[in-house]
Amino acid sequence: MGMSLLPVQSRHQKFDSAAELLSFFKQSIDDTRKKLYDRFQANPDTVEELILARSLTMDELLAISWQFFIGNQVGLSLIAVGGYGREELLPYSDIDVLILGSEAAFESQKDSLENYITFLWDTGLDIGHSVRTVQECQEQARNDITIATNLMESRVLCGDPSLHDELLPLIAPEAIWPSREFFKAKWDEQIGRHKRVNNTEYNLEPNVKNSPGGLRDIQMIGWVAKRHFDSTQLDELVEHGFMAAEEFYIMKSGRTFLHQVRFALHMLAGREEDRLMFEHQRKIAELLGYEDNPDSLGIEQMMKQYYRWVLALSELNDMLMQLFDEQILRACDAEEIMEINPRFRIRNRQIEVTNERVFQQNPSALLEMFTLMAKHDNIEGVRAQTIRLIRENRHLIDDEFRQEPRNKQLFLELVRSPRRVASMIKLMKRYGVLGKYIPAFGQIIGQTQLDLFHIYTVDAHTIMVLKNMRRFTYEDMRERFPIANQVMRRIEHKDLLYIACLFHDIAKGRGGDHSTLGADDAFEFCREHGFNYRDSNMAAWLVKYHLLMSHTAQKKDLTDPEVIRKFAQKVGDMDHLDNLFVLTVADINGTNPELWNSWRASLIRQLYYETKRVLRRGIGNAINREDSVTETQTAAKEKLIDEGITEAAIETIWGNAGDDYFLRETPNDIVWHTQAIAAHQTAEKPLVLMRQAPNLIFNGASQIFVYTRDRVHTFAIVAAVLEQLFLNIVDAKVYSSQSGYTLDTFMVLDGNGEPLELSDNQTDRIVEALEEKLTEEHDDLISLVKRRTPRQLKFFSLPTHTLMMHDDTKGHSILEVTTADRPGLLAIIGEIFVEFGIELINAKIATLGEKVEDIFFITDTHNQPILDEELCQAIQDEICRRLDLQVAEAS
Repeated sequence: MGMSLLPVQSRHQKFDSAAELLSFFKQSIDDTRKKLYDRFQANPDTVEELILARSLTMDELLAISWQFFIGNQVGLSLIAVGGYGREELLPYSDIDVLILGSEAAFESQKDSLENYITFLWDTGLDIGHSVRTVQECQEQARNDITIATNLMESRVLCGDPSLHDELLPLIAPEAIWPSREFFKAKWDEQIGRHKRVNNTEYNLEPNVKNSPGGLRDIQMIGWVAKRHFDSTQLDELVEHGFMAAEEFYIMKSGRTFLHQVRFALHMLAGREEDRLMFEHQRKIAELLGYEDNPDSLGIEQMMKQYYRWVLALSELNDMLMQLFDEQILRACDAEEIMEINPRFRIRNRQIEVTNERVFQQNPSALLEMFTLMAKHDNIEGVRAQTIRLIRENRHLIDDEFRQEPRNKQLFLELVRSPRRVASMIKLMKRYGVLGKYIPAFGQIIGQTQLDLFHIYTVDAHTIMVLKNMRRFTYEDMRERFPIANQVMRRIEHKDLLYIACLFHDIAKGRGGDHSTLGADDAFEFCREHGFNYRDSNMAAWLVKYHLLMSHTAQKKDLTDPEVIRKFAQKVGDMDHLDNLFVLTVADINGTNPELWNSWRASLIRQLYYETKRVLRRGIGNAINREDSVTETQTAAKEKLIDEGITEAAIETIWGNAGDDYFLRETPNDIVWHTQAIAAHQTAEKPLVLMRQAPNLIFNGASQIFVYTRDRVHTFAIVAAVLEQLFLNIVDAKVYSSQSGYTLDTFMVLDGNGEPLELSDNQTDRIVEALEEKLTEEHDDLISLVKRRTPRQLKFFSLPTHTLMMHDDTKGHSILEVTTADRPGLLAIIGEIFVEFGIELINAKIATLGEKVEDIFFITDTHNQPILDEELCQAIQDEICRRLDLQVAEAS
């Protein structure tokens, strides 16, 4: 039982002035918060007692101040409403009160009431107040479901109790908001609330109160039940037969956990805060006693526990709300029933068991139900009582169940269904059946990944990937995913692809390479389910190499024939390529919708087509480098001569470009560059061009071409200017000629990762900024970037990691830099290149949430690989030092 935290001697203290009372009130609030914090830190399990204690303390403080200003006036009372009314006050919760009275009392005590309300404002608390008569309360409650709900939870703090007694029958279901209407209004309210938080329990920074499975969902059950049963406590619903004892335990325990999180949030934020933001998650985990261990961080354990609780509470809320609708509000409605088989029937477009012992008598029915739903398009859901029976009987899915041939056949029947595969797998997960049938999947439910790249938990991501695969077959997806749509339609064994999807991240959180571990699981699962060796290998191969295509497309030079040949060699044939392509596109889209843009789409598309060409030609038929250069030069020269440029002028411009230029640039781009250089009149002035990329590989990005006197800071200057203009470089190529000029091409996107909508004004602004800065001398390039680091990026501890490799066949070194994203990053790296005499020839820039994975192809000043081990280590050490120092200063 909770107790007020106000000292006993203070409860009868007399005050000579309002100022003295205000000082006492504020000091009492501060003292109370300190006591609450100390006790919570000592034992978070007492959170329910602490929440009640704050409410009781506030009762006494408000009563003391009411007595000072109002006294024992007849016809006036102070009423607690809403969360305060149900005695749930967290450290910074709103304190909602109603001053209830008669018109005569309001008139006679006008000055006293005004002084009291002013006093409440002066306390610094977030007090919401209303002043109404009994009749006004009824009228406003009739017109506003929120007011009606607040008044349902009202209780008298002090004053004349008869007014509250008079109010209660006027706001009862017999007078306003009958049970059925109240339920419908609150359900619509819940749907709207969930929609505002994207209808998911799995937001990276979830709202503890308003997200699905949050505190509001628990309160919703209480409100609906109170309206119908006139119950004041959740445990009374067990007595009414509306809730099972186990369900009450889940709801009560889940509420305590969410209260612990929300209490800690208020405590750390120093204000009312319901969003579990990144900056608080780690500290909350510490407060709640989660500690790092070799397998996972404390914050990962806490967030996994959070997601598991809200998933369970959301499922329970859905079932109880549906049960209330079916058994109470619609009990007398006409019903349409269709028998399916001895175990299942359809009632009002929802499937249900024919009797309560179906699952006990035939455990296979736990899987059969989902296969039936996949077959029958007219089934819209599962009856609430059947959901309850699934929850009560899913323990029957054990090793013996999983080895039963009938159950294996039922699962394969589902994944081979032409319809509703993704929605049924999702439903299996929601009702706890999938995690039981595939225990390894049960382990990843709620598994978080501490970054901005993966915006879903592992289980939610997996279902999203499966859903994407199914969407690729739809006609209305042809325009957005044209190749995936075409490829998916011709894949013969889609069941293997779906199984690969279910297993592609299933080993995350175990330690080790999740792709390899997951591949082993997938192979074993397929063999146990009757797939032959070849098909089982296909599923395992897809799991093992599910990252290969995206990594190759985003980190390798796709204009290099050797890159394509090696990738084609790893893939082997068109069947593997098609399946991997679909899995890759679905995976990227299911990781974070913002990652899939026209730029990434063009990279994946280019890799697919180039690999397809190699596979059809034969992997052993190597592409001739010299022939490729000659072919590109011939095509570009023909177009330039047609445009009136002489062959002599062409040869002069091309004279020192080198073979790499003609290998990595398209004929159209070379024509564009050459024409502009030929027309450029001022040799000392930089030439800067910009346009939308017209070729296949760079479709979806904007091209910037820079032709200028070769100077050491060119890349760093361009990077700094573009970052200040909120443009992201995704690809850079640098060609230094022997005549002292550099030809640089940059592919850029806007700050949201989308192509620029280039207007004449925007193009002019970008070109002028680059031309201006390229003609100036700069001692401090980083000062050119004056952008703030976004809030979310500040709260991810990601030390810089570098890796240096050498490609002797290409004559360059490869530097990989993985670090936290922040403004000025490329400018810093460019400066370090200058300091160490490094020549940049190519760069692949990939931003993945809060992390960047940048690849730089570099040489020394003699265009040779950087082979000195001490120099390589010094370069990497300096990059790590400078980048980590910048992050520390920004934080």
